Amino acid sequence: MTNENDYFASVLRYRQTLVEKLRTDDALYESRLNICKHCTQLENGTCLQCGCYVEMRAARTDMHCPLDKAPW
Repeated sequence: MTNENDYFASVLRYRQTLVEKLRTDDALYESRLNICKHCTQLENGTCLQCGCYVEMRAARTDMHCPLDKAPW
């Protein structure tokens, strides 16, 4: 079983290896995650609407929240 530190390290590596034009800046990334944290469709880091890991979706400028009227 992967521990939490390993998971967050993998998220960091993912963000660092994204092509710059596809990578959200730190402020936007944190803003998106904050919105997800307060969403009723979030369970254990997974979006119940689309099945993605929100940390990965929030990292990409070309990915957006699947909910209608979502702020991003």
